[in-house]
Amino acid sequence: MLDLWVGLFVCAGIGALLVLALKVGNMSGFSVADTYQLYANFDNIGGLKPRAPVKSAGVVVGRVAEITFNNDRFTARVALRIEKNYKFPKDTTASILTSGLLGEQYIGLEGGGDDKMLAQDETIKLTQSAVVLEKLISQFLYSKAAEGDSKK
Repeated sequence: MLDLWVGLFVCAGIGALLVLALKVGNMSGFSVADTYQLYANFDNIGGLKPRAPVKSAGVVVGRVAEITFNNDRFTARVALRIEKNYKFPKDTTASILTSGLLGEQYIGLEGGGDDKMLAQDETIKLTQSAVVLEKLISQFLYSKAAEGDSKK
């Protein structure tokens, strides 16, 4: 009887580790809901990864399906899988945002006012690339150095 309880405890522990691994790997967000695919082009995606959430008003409405490089425009082309029950106007803006100061990156969608909705395989025209922390710091240091030189 003791062997049975130990076995059940070990199985529960393995199950808990599996749930934790899926949560950390951002794979728990998979759903069986029908989706449609949209595209967005960004000059810089920062640390955005496939399976990153796509949010609108703080609600997860989809996931990043794929990230490729567009050789013609020299930009990153991001494929978004949006759940079918969420519709967005054609003038929607897609931005790469960060959860907290150093958190994970995700795509934020902000709906516009157009009457026509985005459909399967359409591209979001208005995009805002990721803010790269290193670039901001170097710009700040460069401006401070230039400010110091002008005082002499």
